[in-house]
Amino acid sequence: MNARPNNTSDQSPTDTLHSASLVNPVDSVGSVGIITPQIFHFAEPLTLECNRTLPSFDLIIETYGTLNNDKSNAVLICHALSGSHHAAGFHSADDKKAGWWDNMIGPNKAIDTNRFYVVCVNNIGSCFGSTGPTTINPDSIDSDQNNVNKNSLDKNNPASEPQVYGPDFPLVTIKDWVKTQAMLSDRLGIDVWHAIVGGSMGGMQALQWSVDYPNRLKRCVVIASTPKLSAQNIAFNEVARQSILSDPDFKDGRYLQAGTYPRRGLILARMVGHITYLTDDAMKAKFGRDLKSGKFMYGYDVEFQVESYLRYQGERFSENFDANTYLLMTKALDYFDPTRDYPSAMATDATESAAQLEDSIATSVESSKQSMQPALEDTVATIDESEQNRQQELSALKAAFAHTQCQYLVVSFTTDWRFAPERSQEIVDALMATGKPVNYINVDAPHGHDSFLFDIPRYMGAVRGFLTAPFITDSKSKQPAKITNQSSQQKSGARS
Repeated sequence: MNARPNNTSDQSPTDTLHSASLVNPVDSVGSVGIITPQIFHFAEPLTLECNRTLPSFDLIIETYGTLNNDKSNAVLICHALSGSHHAAGFHSADDKKAGWWDNMIGPNKAIDTNRFYVVCVNNIGSCFGSTGPTTINPDSIDSDQNNVNKNSLDKNNPASEPQVYGPDFPLVTIKDWVKTQAMLSDRLGIDVWHAIVGGSMGGMQALQWSVDYPNRLKRCVVIASTPKLSAQNIAFNEVARQSILSDPDFKDGRYLQAGTYPRRGLILARMVGHITYLTDDAMKAKFGRDLKSGKFMYGYDVEFQVESYLRYQGERFSENFDANTYLLMTKALDYFDPTRDYPSAMATDATESAAQLEDSIATSVESSKQSMQPALEDTVATIDESEQNRQQELSALKAAFAHTQCQYLVVSFTTDWRFAPERSQEIVDALMATGKPVNYINVDAPHGHDSFLFDIPRYMGAVRGFLTAPFITDSKSKQPAKITNQSSQQKSGARS
């Protein structure tokens, strides 16, 4: 059972003030309609990267469209931090809020459910129905209590009764999530996905899929994502975690048993994260320095409109999300690095590149040694180190992508400073350097990181075109050529 009363993802376009996409399920044009989630139970133990084992686990999913006879039209959707399995449609006729990617998924939309069978899965560790901190820990159930419903929680139970995992749920990684998604694929009988699509943290999962299961997907769509988190991004996540951990009501993660909830900490965590999803220009245009009451109140309550907006977003999030889930989701983001399994190749390639670069720099320095000033020498040394780091990162990604077999679409957004376009370009450069077919588009959008949730025609058209274009069966014979068009800001490798 979920820790919070509302089982609806908070992931939605966030720069719409105090509102969500509220529509009538019956009247909604292009909607997949009313959807019933499905739960898949996996009785086999799951060994995680942290070397802990879940004795069993559940995955809750939603599906849209119809699987064809040869099961070749399946598209997997991977959700971001606050997302869930509810990507499109509605849960009832009274439901007023569509799934978090309803503008992307549906009849005649970019991911066309008239054509594709779409699956969205809620990852383990989440709080929307799959096994996670808010579900019953089987280790808390005595052998003579096997008749207890493990998927239900009575808040009035004494400590001797079955308890939720809470802080005892193991830390999971994106690699772990991809592993469970592959197990789900087996259960569904889907050997090869037509495409795997994800935005933000979902894009990381799609990328990890292409590395870990290269023969199980034909297309990989990586949107507003990154090959790994920067130090700044890890810092934002740590501030968010400390906001929760320092809340007196956190109770070392056992707040459900204590009858409390770290609401203030979760609100602060969401407010910090929310700022990084938007842009300075967008916030200036929407709020500026507008005062809620039109005048200074000379106090610490809400005065500016932007304060009101952030508090509203934090309050809403705290009602629908679990604090332990937020902690482990942000750690999964921090840990993500698809190159971790390729240290030897990375070291060899990087050493060679560094040696070549060092020789080149040394020759240049020697030729102008007599006239070079100390400041210039420091500058050269800084450039040398920066370039070595860049070459090392590129070499690592090249090693990780060397055996991939799918075609890629990488999408970034001009105003996204959380995962800036430069981070997407790192992925593209590594793919092109290894001769992989890749399309790249940098979309001009004012919404910052949240742009991947908006209905932007050029963005939606790129996804639609990529999913419906013929598959290049012999990608090795087609060396990608880098094409730059300043007006469209698009690079292309072998076209897909």
